Amino acid sequence: MILPIAAYGSPVLRTVCKNITADYKDLNNLIEDMWETMYASSGVGLAAPQINRDIRLFVIDSRQIFEGMDEEDKKKYIDIPGIKQVFINAHIKELNGDEWAYNEGCLSIPKIREDVYRNEEVTLEYADEQFQLHTQTFKGITARVILHEYDHIEGKLFIDYLKPLKRRLIKGKLEDISKGKVRVDYRMSFPK
Repeated sequence: MILPIAAYGSPVLRTVCKNITADYKDLNNLIEDMWETMYASSGVGLAAPQINRDIRLFVIDSRQIFEGMDEEDKKKYIDIPGIKQVFINAHIKELNGDEWAYNEGCLSIPKIREDVYRNEEVTLEYADEQFQLHTQTFKGITARVILHEYDHIEGKLFIDYLKPLKRRLIKGKLEDISKGKVRVDYRMSFPK
């Protein structure tokens, strides 16, 4: 089932999410709904707060980014072909590598894209959908997508990385989004 995406201004997007257990109600259905919602919205990642759930769960499919790249651009990234993966109860263990800029957007903040600096690699401790525990290091564009989604479960948004002047310049657009004055081709829920 395709779920509505929580728009900027929704309190759940500023919530530090809680861990869940393997008996979380309808977890497999929720994960399937998240995949369906992410793909229907043309996203490469989706975190539970974006569908109004305050739990530490996100899905990513960084393979989609590489599918659209030409061969020359692919040479810039070390994580080809990308991954499709579920992350439950993720916690960062380590950040490494230089910070690098990439133009990010967010399904909860449509029509706004900005350059954000993030580390080249992240080591995460997390559970997969079978609740098997993993500690794994991710690099490149995959690490960036993970860090973006991880921020969601920590109550952070990509715009939090912007300099104050840039934030002021997009303030009106952010207010419009929170009031529902934005047109997108996917379902959204707006703050009351």
